[in-house]
Amino acid sequence: MLARRHQVALALTALLTSAAACQAHDHPSADPGHRPAGPPGHPAPAAARAFTLVTSGDILPHATVVDRARFDAGGAGYDFRPAFEGAKPVVSAADLALCHLDTVLGAPGDQPASTAPTTPPEIAAALAATGYDSCATASDHSLDDGAAGVRRTLDALDAAGVRHAGTARTEAEGNAVTLLRAGPAHVAHLAYTGDTAGHPPPQGQPWTVGLADRDRILADAKAARKAGADVVVVSLHWGTAWQDAPDDRQLSLARALTASRTRGRPDIDLIVGSGAHVPQAYEKVNGTWVVYGLGDQIAGEMFNSQGLQDARGTQSTVARFTFARPARPGGRWQVRRAEVLPQMFDIDAGRAVDLDRALAQGADVAGVRDRIRNVTLGRGAAAAGLVTGGR
Repeated sequence: MLARRHQVALALTALLTSAAACQAHDHPSADPGHRPAGPPGHPAPAAARAFTLVTSGDILPHATVVDRARFDAGGAGYDFRPAFEGAKPVVSAADLALCHLDTVLGAPGDQPASTAPTTPPEIAAALAATGYDSCATASDHSLDDGAAGVRRTLDALDAAGVRHAGTARTEAEGNAVTLLRAGPAHVAHLAYTGDTAGHPPPQGQPWTVGLADRDRILADAKAARKAGADVVVVSLHWGTAWQDAPDDRQLSLARALTASRTRGRPDIDLIVGSGAHVPQAYEKVNGTWVVYGLGDQIAGEMFNSQGLQDARGTQSTVARFTFARPARPGGRWQVRRAEVLPQMFDIDAGRAVDLDRALAQGADVAGVRDRIRNVTLGRGAAAAGLVTGGR
């Protein structure tokens, strides 16, 4: 079994090296300050009438991943860019790319903590280099190091040019809308967590992390629309750990959020979830796509609720949605195409792997790819139009 695992790892490593050598696509700007326009009285060109959005799962680097990043940096700091190489072609090609940063970031030169997980701040530069535009930062780890951890995390993302949503350093920041540019559209990114692992917000600072309260989310979504958002995306850190199926709270909250409308237009256009450590179903609820769980994009060896090593913790998906401009002003931007792209994290190589690409190049990953596909399609998503593997 060990020999077989190393054989697969070698094949995946070769694949990743090949993929890294041929990447040459620059990521488009997410600057929200400019909207290109055609000549007065003329419609926008076809290419400007749609945009693609991709979003991926939890970034939760374990010690082995951090050690590998130190090795990749030659012992001087940490280089996390190689860990994302398998995801980079899909991420960098999108008009807008969202990630989920599960841990707080440490200070430069700090050793990652073993009890309260922190990640070296160099990972922020890797997220930017991969092509991510904004990262959800609301999770059960958001308050592991209180307000100081939130501040370090957001400072590092700011320095790397990666926007963020879900945690805040000030009340004004907590009330602000993260508005991003995606081709011809403005997209609001909102993020919330179902719990903070028993860590309360700092006294007098309830805005430090967004909690997944229905009324709060809908109020923020309506405010985002008033601020100019054409599309509102909500990232939710929720669900029962190690459970393939969405739990009752996920189902109930998804129904409530997708049912809310203002003047006939849904207040939320897409919900993407993380937190269960495993991929969960995609489903169209009240006409809106909900991804209950993307899985862990970057993690390490994972142990489930029974304390057993669980390979599902290395499996994840990248969701890709193509939004089309409405036929009339003020209408809804519709998802024209919905795709699920299965991935896994190869622990031996320390790299994220696109499973369809790996399979096409001879890696023995069909069983993993098919398991992820079955889970994500488990609530009728195929009938609603979801396609897998980019096909």
